Amino acid sequence: MMNLIVLGRNGQPAKLLTVRPTHLALVVLIVLGLMSLAMAGGYMLARSVGVSGVSEQAAVAEDAAVWQKRYHQLEQAYEDARRQSQAQLDALTLRLGQLQARMARMEAVGERITESAGLDPKEFDFGEPPGVGGPEATGSLPQVTGDVHSLLNDIDALESTLSRREDQLELMDHVLASATLDHEQFVAGRPIHKGWLSSKYGYRIDPFTGKRAWHAGVDFAGKEGSGIVASAGGVVTWAGERYGYGLMVEINHGNGLSTRYAHAKALLVKKGDVVSKGQRIALMGSTGRSTGPHVHYEVWKNGRPINPHQFVYRAAR
Repeated sequence: MMNLIVLGRNGQPAKLLTVRPTHLALVVLIVLGLMSLAMAGGYMLARSVGVSGVSEQAAVAEDAAVWQKRYHQLEQAYEDARRQSQAQLDALTLRLGQLQARMARMEAVGERITESAGLDPKEFDFGEPPGVGGPEATGSLPQVTGDVHSLLNDIDALESTLSRREDQLELMDHVLASATLDHEQFVAGRPIHKGWLSSKYGYRIDPFTGKRAWHAGVDFAGKEGSGIVASAGGVVTWAGERYGYGLMVEINHGNGLSTRYAHAKALLVKKGDVVSKGQRIALMGSTGRSTGPHVHYEVWKNGRPINPHQFVYRAAR
């Protein structure tokens, strides 16, 4: 047995308690049990709090990873869209440059046609935009919308139209150029502006021998130093002294035709020059086998002289 002295409070007398060993062991066991329960509860509480914190951290980390992945996906999508837009913009810029070049070419061809055809430049000014207009629309109208692909399709259609118009203008230019060339190469008219016919083509009495001789051209007499003109446009194949002809100019007009202008006082062109119809090519003189100022005029066809009469007196084109 165990005696326990319990002190009184506020001056009260102490008490003596007698505790049996079995009771004391029971009390100790109860105290130890309570302490064990308290310690186990604290441990479980601490563990629960720790696990909960780790779980929350893991959840936050997982959410952060998901959002980061989505951000990278959006960033990649934006970059892809930007590159695609830039590529489409570059394509539009290239097409626009091509259209501008085609327009410049069409303007040049159109201006040349206008000049060649003798049209009014003010009426056909290819360098100015056409006049457009109209009253302002009233009321609510649907807005025209479109995307880059439809715009590219419109540019393709415009490009096709420009190509057709360009081909048409080039064809017109070719036709006008051919007509102009035909006019230039058409041999017609006299090789002088002032003067008279002094000797015809064919047999005649030679002024030097007095005998009947062949004359392969026609002679036009006039004032010395007056102008000799080309009866058609062409290329000068001879410009200089030639036996019997004196100073002579020969012009090739194409299509097997050529003309000769002889006995000149001076030459105004040289071999290789391109001359136009009616251009002054020499001055009238009396060089070579000649009795006085005149021009001996010959027309050759495929390497043989022919009668110039049909060319001298036919109407010019």
